[in-house]
Amino acid sequence: MVSGGGNVGAMMPLAQYTGTPSVRGSSDPMRMALLTLSLVGLQITWNVEMTYCTPYLLELGLTKSRISLVWIAGPLSGLIMQPVVGVISDRSKNRWGRRRPFMVGGTILVSIFLLLLGWTKEVIQTLGIRDKEAVRDGTIVLAVLSIYGIDFAINAVQGSCRGLIVDTLPIPKQQSGSSWASRMVAVGSLVGYAAGAIDLGKVFGTLLGDSQFKQSVAALCLCITVGITSWAVTERVLVSDGLEGQGSLGALDVLKTIAKSAIHLPKNIQAICTVQFWAWIGWFPFLFYSTTWVGEIYLRYDASADEKSNSDDLTGKVGRIGSLALIAFSIITFIMSVLLPFFVKSPEEETRRGFRPRSRQNIASFAVDIEKYKPSLLNTWMFSHCIFAASMVMAPFVQSLRGATIIVALCGVSWAVSCWAPFTFLGEEINRLSQSGPSYGHLTRSSIELESPMQVHNNGAEEASDSTGENSGKYLGILNVYTTLPQFVGTAISWVVFSLLEPGKSPELSKGSDPSEHHGTDGPNGIGVCLFIGAVCAGVAAVATRRLKHLQND
Repeated sequence: MVSGGGNVGAMMPLAQYTGTPSVRGSSDPMRMALLTLSLVGLQITWNVEMTYCTPYLLELGLTKSRISLVWIAGPLSGLIMQPVVGVISDRSKNRWGRRRPFMVGGTILVSIFLLLLGWTKEVIQTLGIRDKEAVRDGTIVLAVLSIYGIDFAINAVQGSCRGLIVDTLPIPKQQSGSSWASRMVAVGSLVGYAAGAIDLGKVFGTLLGDSQFKQSVAALCLCITVGITSWAVTERVLVSDGLEGQGSLGALDVLKTIAKSAIHLPKNIQAICTVQFWAWIGWFPFLFYSTTWVGEIYLRYDASADEKSNSDDLTGKVGRIGSLALIAFSIITFIMSVLLPFFVKSPEEETRRGFRPRSRQNIASFAVDIEKYKPSLLNTWMFSHCIFAASMVMAPFVQSLRGATIIVALCGVSWAVSCWAPFTFLGEEINRLSQSGPSYGHLTRSSIELESPMQVHNNGAEEASDSTGENSGKYLGILNVYTTLPQFVGTAISWVVFSLLEPGKSPELSKGSDPSEHHGTDGPNGIGVCLFIGAVCAGVAAVATRRLKHLQND
């Protein structure tokens, strides 16, 4: 979103839009659901990738240390694609709006790469390659390229979906939008892991393999959910950004702006980003390796020798077993994302501690008494880090599928808060900064408009008070940087751990390859050690959250 900012007295160029943002639906919950529905498909796609790619690459013969380098695609694409797509879409004058064309285009690319990932062997064989080793090597190369394609394209979709929420909702509804977004993420996780736990090959026949069904279902869900959101939302159309005479703004300029702003962050926003940085070093191994870890725990300690030797689909088996644990994780995440807002004191409630209604004294007194025992969102966020750390610190010592499932499921509480709290606090700080600045006017949208008549808006009066525009995008982009950089750190940690503890191919999944290349299963599980290191970082995040609490109390 391009707008005049900083000094009001200066003659800054003003962007002009035609139309009014609106969402179809007869009620606020329906409109919120339609606006955020695309995140369901996004999360299903992420889950399919995280559930099946690691065991699939292990089965092809890649070592875990090399696979950890493959997963650098996620943070690399997030660091590059979201800022680049953000700046291009900010200045897009497409008649369909600034975000939806990129959502739809990115979705088409994601679907193509998903299907390519499901049929890598078949594609290589159609090229006339028949040598077994050449087919295997070609399959690995094509699978890795497909994973990179998925990650880069889906980050473009994700950035556009988040931007659409910010653009469409007025400031008073941004917190509610973030809450609904976290619920949709939880729904997507639940659906994705539930589908992962089912052997679709047996349900629908042998025409397609189990993983091929999963890739197809993910592509279909993403197309449907993004299509519905794109149909339901009407965007404003950019007529003039006021910068036509200044030339095009390149992606490098955007990255420089974010880097410069990140160095001079307001202290509270810097504290929020610091918490996010340490928390995501802990979340990275969990999100990318927990499914494989649960499956390996089962194969190492619970599965019979006959079951391991006679299975023709170890990749699918590991994915389904891991998905069962993550179904429990997703159920708890969803329940917590729905219930916690009612039991946690919001920042707005904290600012009204001294309020006492004059009527209905008994009811008011009871409500005040209950209110006193509600934890603040900040304390809840800090406690969620402690829950995650306490769970993951046990990972290297787990020796049963039941134990692995319990600690993975318990992390659902922490994940629900992690998808909600940082965006709430960042939104509060952005609003506080905008309120402390000069006033541009008094025109705001108090609610989402339904099928409103198209109008021409001058951005100078409405935009600054209704949405922080440039600043909100900038700070959200910086928060994404602090979410992305830890994934590089996590990738480096994973590579070192796997190189030291599991230098050979996975004996559980690399069936039929040279046994001399296998490592033993007597030592600690490499993924379990990575999860343990993540627990330590979550503890640092808890300390950083406590520091944020002191800053807010000052």
